[in-house]
Amino acid sequence: MNFTPRDHAWIAAHIPHHGNMCLLHSVLAWDQSKVQCDAISHRDLTNPLRAHGRLGSVCGIEYAAQAMAIHGALIAAPGLTSPRVGYLVSVRSATLHTARLDDIAADLFIEASCITAGPNNILYEFNVSAAGHLLLAGRAAVVLDAAALLIPGESL
Repeated sequence: MNFTPRDHAWIAAHIPHHGNMCLLHSVLAWDQSKVQCDAISHRDLTNPLRAHGRLGSVCGIEYAAQAMAIHGALIAAPGLTSPRVGYLVSVRSATLHTARLDDIAADLFIEASCITAGPNNILYEFNVSAAGHLLLAGRAAVVLDAAALLIPGESL
């Protein structure tokens, strides 16, 4: 694994999420099949995913999706001016082990591992934990360059 960390500024420059919606703090390690990140934004009262004064654990899926986007940027071909645009199209086998994330004192640890990849789709397995305790896990399918898959005249 590559243990050259990437900070929040690097993340914000390489994924489409901006401002408070860029949820991850740093990239801890990565290789061609896996990325490990951390996050502190789950404790932020201005987190845009908060609703009714809380951050539900299902929001951890967005943290994992951003880790997947970061993984795409990290493994993109050299010289590519921007990574291919990916869309989260399904989440399967999601298991939530806690009701909320905002009351977790420890930093979040997010890991996304590529299970399989094709020319226009990727299947990831993900988990979010804190202080060694699993908070949520599942699988997610990502479609790349979805606009290229449209029938002429259709729109996203």
